Amino acid sequence: MHIFTTIDELQLWLREQRQDNRTIGFAPTMGALHEGHLSLVRRAEAAGDVSLVSIFVNPTQFNDIEDLRRYPRTPEEDRALLQEADCKGLFMPEVNEIYPPGKDLRVPVQLGHLAEVMEGKFRPGHFDGVMMVVKRLLDIVQPDRLYMGQKDFQQLAVVREMIRQLSLPVEVIACPVVREADGLALSSRNRRLSPAERAAAPAIFQALLEARLAFEAGEPPEGIRQRALHHLQQAGLQPEYFEIVNGHTLLPLAEDERSGYVVACAAAWAGEVRLIDNMVLQEEHPC
Repeated sequence: MHIFTTIDELQLWLREQRQDNRTIGFAPTMGALHEGHLSLVRRAEAAGDVSLVSIFVNPTQFNDIEDLRRYPRTPEEDRALLQEADCKGLFMPEVNEIYPPGKDLRVPVQLGHLAEVMEGKFRPGHFDGVMMVVKRLLDIVQPDRLYMGQKDFQQLAVVREMIRQLSLPVEVIACPVVREADGLALSSRNRRLSPAERAAAPAIFQALLEARLAFEAGEPPEGIRQRALHHLQQAGLQPEYFEIVNGHTLLPLAEDERSGYVVACAAAWAGEVRLIDNMVLQEEHPC
């Protein structure tokens, strides 16, 4: 595996890959890697891409400086995991490499309600920072395919909309949520959970499962939502939201809306650790 810390080194290697008619599959991460991240590498390799992962804890997407400070950083372990997964390239830049002083890297995209609901409501400015770093990395790497996990469902929707508005020449590949045996979605933040918090955290998955069953049984969205919030509270978590939304627009589902792409999205605190998850309640169908 080739490891790069500067843009010049990385782009030289990327040019060599393209000269050999290889396609680039890119997975941006913030490190503290787990099987969910590694599944992106394997997906890229299976597609015949040269897999490239970036590890960069992006300061512009944290609205809480303490959250940025506490974010887990495990570079040596990350490198070993990527090596085992047969990742071909790793980009580990410093902040000044991504954000050169004096350079305006704001992204001229209007997200509207996509950035105002759910995560946008509770983390103001978060998606401006996400767009900034993803656009910057895409400009640097210019991959053929961008691999992202579906656990961050709203982030995936935001990145897709940014790519659409800017007509960027990259294909987005959404990869399924990877879970622990008890259903907890893999997350870099999970390692900060105490034993008691870890025991309570699967309640999010359980609430999502119950929501799917209730939706399939024809129950109205608001009743499902309220029961899910109560379930999370009873488990000892502090829910921020549990929403049932149109999977394309992220707008809350109307009480009589039963067709189309429907997703339940949740965020809850386990102690000082904020966890998010989602589940498709209904796949796209015409009626």
